[in-house]
Amino acid sequence: MISETFNKTIVFIKGGIEMYKKTIEEVVNSLDTNIEKGLTSSEAKKRQGIYGTNELEKPQKRSLLLRFLDQFKDAMIIILIIAAVISIIVEPGDWIDSLIIVIVVMMNAILGVVLESHAEKSLESLQELSAPQSKVLRDGVKQTIASKELVPGDIIILETGDMIPSDARLIEAYNLKVDESALTGESVPVEKTTDPISQDVVIGDQTNMVFSSTVVTYGRGKAIVTSTGMKNEVGKIAGMLNASEKELTPLQVKLNEIGKTIGLLCIVICVIVFILESLSGISWLESFKTAVALAVAAVPEGLAATVTIVLAVSVTKMVKQHAIIRKLPAVETLGSTSIVCSDKTGTLTQNKMTILKTYLDGDEVQDLEEADAKTIDMLNAFTLCSDASIDDGKVLGDPTEVALVEASKKMNFEKKALMEKYPRVGELAFDSDRKMMSVIVKDGDHYVSITKGGPDVILNRCRDVDSDQAMTANDEMAKDALRVLAVAVKTYDKMPTNITVEEIENDMDFIGFVGMIDPARPEAKEAIRVAKHAGVRTIMITGDHKTTATAIAKDLGILNEGQEVISGEELSQMSQEELEKNVEKYSVYARVAPEHKVNIVKAWKSKNKIVAMTGDGVNDAPALKTADIGCAMGITGTDVAKNAATMILTDDNFATIIQSIKQGRGIFDNIQKDVQFLLSSNIGEVLAIFLASIIALINPSWGFGVPLLPIHLLWINLITDALPAFAIGLEPVEDDIMDRKPREKDEGFFANGLMVKVIWQGVMVGLLTLVSYSIGQYFSHHEYAMTMAFITMSGAELCHAFNVKSHHSVFNKQVFNNKYLWGATALGLVLQLAIIFTPLSHLFSLVPLDPSHFAIAALLAFSVIPIVEISKRFDKR
Repeated sequence: MISETFNKTIVFIKGGIEMYKKTIEEVVNSLDTNIEKGLTSSEAKKRQGIYGTNELEKPQKRSLLLRFLDQFKDAMIIILIIAAVISIIVEPGDWIDSLIIVIVVMMNAILGVVLESHAEKSLESLQELSAPQSKVLRDGVKQTIASKELVPGDIIILETGDMIPSDARLIEAYNLKVDESALTGESVPVEKTTDPISQDVVIGDQTNMVFSSTVVTYGRGKAIVTSTGMKNEVGKIAGMLNASEKELTPLQVKLNEIGKTIGLLCIVICVIVFILESLSGISWLESFKTAVALAVAAVPEGLAATVTIVLAVSVTKMVKQHAIIRKLPAVETLGSTSIVCSDKTGTLTQNKMTILKTYLDGDEVQDLEEADAKTIDMLNAFTLCSDASIDDGKVLGDPTEVALVEASKKMNFEKKALMEKYPRVGELAFDSDRKMMSVIVKDGDHYVSITKGGPDVILNRCRDVDSDQAMTANDEMAKDALRVLAVAVKTYDKMPTNITVEEIENDMDFIGFVGMIDPARPEAKEAIRVAKHAGVRTIMITGDHKTTATAIAKDLGILNEGQEVISGEELSQMSQEELEKNVEKYSVYARVAPEHKVNIVKAWKSKNKIVAMTGDGVNDAPALKTADIGCAMGITGTDVAKNAATMILTDDNFATIIQSIKQGRGIFDNIQKDVQFLLSSNIGEVLAIFLASIIALINPSWGFGVPLLPIHLLWINLITDALPAFAIGLEPVEDDIMDRKPREKDEGFFANGLMVKVIWQGVMVGLLTLVSYSIGQYFSHHEYAMTMAFITMSGAELCHAFNVKSHHSVFNKQVFNNKYLWGATALGLVLQLAIIFTPLSHLFSLVPLDPSHFAIAALLAFSVIPIVEISKRFDKR
């Protein structure tokens, strides 16, 4: 039994590789199956135990515990934990401060895990878009099963519109055509046969095989599953992608740098303050407490949690806007994007061939909307000579033929009704040699053959036709990049006895042409205009010919004066160095091969640009992986493309990318505002304590102590810092965000004066707090002064949140556009007043204030708004 299983496994592994070389009988024997009945249920179950399920392996998920522990890798969090532990060791009885630190850290870790899990679930729900079922012969009966249950030896039944669930060797093929562009990049459907192939050939030439994730566009067939899961061609590529390492995004790098910088400064300042306090005669225990207070003040506890929440909430919003982000920090990278390399079909265009022009023999070319009765008759002839159908909204068939059927439908003629009136009684199927298709229909007492095909082929087989005039009309349509089809007819008094090419497709009467194209998405044109204004350049990559690509690119506004179109053939003759040197000249790439996409991305990245790349096929996966932002299609995209991508477009729409770039810019803008707010607040806290320590050293007679205790600072950081910070992170995208140019790839996080703002605004908050403390110290005692400092510091930070919410004046119509900020401010005020005027004040070592001194502390806090307003006016000048 073990030996038998082993032998079958070897056949599967070895034989599956070259099944295209075997005859049908050899394939049946090697896979031990039955063409008529398929496998039995028991045999299928046994094989599933050997080969596993027909699924791509998913990257192994990290356990909940490991993901939880990952949250503690942040430098700022480590500093807080060390401070809490040392504080407990030094003075076990004073454990409240340490407990609060631990609570803050744990809340941050739990929140991070919850939000990351939420993002993962959003991605997993997208996988349901893939076709999950297959038609198969089991136990001699045709039945539908889950695709993942397929095993080698299963007989699958293929029909037009089916997604092929696994690699398989064809045993029946009736006019079968398969779209293998997802795997090979070949845009034209491949005609399939059942004949064995003797020589070694590449996947694209294995015409007797079908492959997982490709689609049947025409005809029907049967096939024997030869491999499943990761053994499929798609699986092999997926395996290579899963093995590649992941790089940190720019935001992750920048936040890590901020954490390390703050940690280093914190340690240096804590040591300096500890020394100063000790030199002033304070005990080393009290000096250490001050240093701990300073550590708490220096570390923005809310920063990591705030950034995570901002990103997670933004990801949730973007799902509603048809974009799923696979990794939270990648949202920010989107905002830096300066180059978008986009597929044409389905992304910039509607992926739906549409008839725009018509031509009747002897007339002028006209728009479809101008169709008269004769034109409608011609459209109906095209429809009758097609195998496409539209029933109850379900579209089946070749895109070109679907366009013909839809044109008749626009004129209120359904194909089903036409077929009933003119039943098909004979046909000559299309083949690539003739480039024609013919059908014979019954029209009352007569019979009519209808033939459609390429204009030159049809005209050569027609009688009494002005070919020059017809070809002039053809050229007029071709200049507009329209694909032209011709139709001709032949009438018989009785049913032809010989349905042959010679009899049916000669001496025909020419009717006319239709011109069709896959039209641009209306919203894509506007999106490209917005992107261009925002400094984001759109590059079109397509498998179409230069003429079609040029026409679409000009219509969309992609191809501008001085920019060029290059073909894949020309690209192949160019070295990577030449491409990198000249890449800025090219806006359109036509007839490209899959490997060209990676070269194009690398060339733009060599120019220090952040590059986004769209794709849907397996062949696009390497380019998606190479790009800074890989955008996979959610509807037409393969699982491999989705796994390689950073972002998934659930509507396959280019406009969604530009909207996502806008959101990405807004998110980074909000994160910068958060960092500005939190760091300036923390600098203010550190400065107040640091200056108080220096004053105490210089003039001990003033009786200066520590203006704020660790518990005060933790409260401020958790309530009056964290709550508004979360709200600032949810600030709506500013109206002028797309008027700005993209950030440079190597631009620092604190570029454009952000660090200067952080420092001077921090100094402002610190000095105002120290002034408040000094007034309290002058009129009363240390606890009184500490209470005033606490009110000023907490109030100043609540007010300062409104300063940083916008780059513009706070006194504008947008001041009320963030309900979360107003809610956070209101909650912060209520909690602050509760601490001051309830028994909780004893826990915080606070004392009642004289109303005048309370007003002074509050006015000092509010003064941050007019001070920053004045600076904004100077900035504008």
